[in-house]
Amino acid sequence: MSTAGEAACSYAALILYDDGIPITAEKIATLVKAANVSVESYWPSLFAKLFEKCNIGDFVTNVGSAGAGAPVAVAAPDAAAAGGGFAAAAPPPAEEKKKEESEESSDGDMGFGLFD
Repeated sequence: MSTAGEAACSYAALILYDDGIPITAEKIATLVKAANVSVESYWPSLFAKLFEKCNIGDFVTNVGSAGAGAPVAVAAPDAAAAGGGFAAAAPPPAEEKKKEESEESSDGDMGFGLFD
């Protein structure tokens, strides 16, 4: 299936949700057909089953808010267990400095400004 068909089913489900209409395969297929988009016959039922179990409101409100992954604990080697007599302390990670460009230089590079 083309990405246009996937998008059409997604948009149809969003339209139904926005209007407060229950999301069913028949209603998704009707909206997709009205948009003159051809999709495989099983896609509307798959989207309907998905949104039957999931709340579209959660998808809409959480777009782009990926949760931070769980921190990974890294154990430092034990000096006594290693038998090396001493362990060198690892230096703290260096922070990268961001280069900040002034607005004047970015506008001046193109030869015009926003209010010129």
